[in-house]
Amino acid sequence: MCQGDMSDSSDSSDMKLGWKARWALRRNRVIGSAKFQQWAARTPIFRMVARRKAAKQFNLIAGFVYTQIVTVYAQTGLLDFLGTEPRNRQAIKDFLGWDAAATDRILRAGTAIDLAESPQDDLWTLGETGAALSVNEGALAMIQHHRLLYRDLADPVALLAGGPAKDTALNRFWTYAGSEGQDSAPYSDLMAATQPMVWQQILPRYDFDQHQRMLDIGGGSGAFLAAVGQAGPDLHLGLFDLPEVIPQAEQRIEQAGLSDRVTLHPGSFKTDTIPPGHDLISLVRILHDHDDEVVEALLPKIRSALPPNGKLLILEPMADTPGAREMGDAYFGLYLWAMGSGRPRSKKEYHKLLEKAGFSHSASIPVDLPLVASALVATR
Repeated sequence: MCQGDMSDSSDSSDMKLGWKARWALRRNRVIGSAKFQQWAARTPIFRMVARRKAAKQFNLIAGFVYTQIVTVYAQTGLLDFLGTEPRNRQAIKDFLGWDAAATDRILRAGTAIDLAESPQDDLWTLGETGAALSVNEGALAMIQHHRLLYRDLADPVALLAGGPAKDTALNRFWTYAGSEGQDSAPYSDLMAATQPMVWQQILPRYDFDQHQRMLDIGGGSGAFLAAVGQAGPDLHLGLFDLPEVIPQAEQRIEQAGLSDRVTLHPGSFKTDTIPPGHDLISLVRILHDHDDEVVEALLPKIRSALPPNGKLLILEPMADTPGAREMGDAYFGLYLWAMGSGRPRSKKEYHKLLEKAGFSHSASIPVDLPLVASALVATR
């Protein structure tokens, strides 16, 4: 049906509006009035609210510029350079190899978003945000990786209008996610760099010692498995991933001194049977990378592989997370679309999928930073 066809039976004008919809329409009419906005900005009781709303609106407009400033600090090494000791302007200029005007511009830009700080005249160090970012290896890896995402989002309208992406920079990078027999090293390296900030959410919150044997599906180079191995010294571990990934996992497991406790299972969870004999199976940042038909086929296979009362642990960023909604359907929604596979799902959606797959019960596990990842555990 063409866009201008007024016979579309789904037109919202035919719908009976509930009180929330009526309130939203009335609110938007008021807030969307330029006259009201000018009045609110001049009225003392509403001025602070108006300023916060204006700042939020500007951040939506300027967000890409902010991320590019962060990219400069990470890519040039300026984040590390300012983190080791205070530097004067000349030292920073020499380090960057830029002229004085460009050096001054990036220092001022970084200060504005708290990456840098000038505690005294002609002396620069990291700001609070910059200091926290400088030791976050996962975030720094994603900053470098984002050049692919930004390339794909150069024309977001065309990206969305063309259907799920198939020929994008992200899709080519994540070939591992959709095809076998490809070089998995770039994928595994990025996953290993970003994994710690995810598994740090679950290790203090879940009692791995209650289990005897754990299988990590899609475990890549084994970063999560190695961390669990240190937390649960009596747990026998298994890793199930594509054959080309197994040598990388074998090397990491050996370096961690866990070779005698780990069994490596080459295979694809899309086509192969899930290795049985484990009372705990984990999926760390796996499900949201895949479309519904893959997820709906995988969950029953996992249930069948578990013994009675066996557990499935799901750990990944989730949509509709209080305090982190932008991360879900906004960031990961567009990221996964550009990748060409998967979508962010809410806890409510996962509970329904797990029930449909035959699990008897599923529950949320509280974590410290749901912005990074949320956790669910399901019982066979």
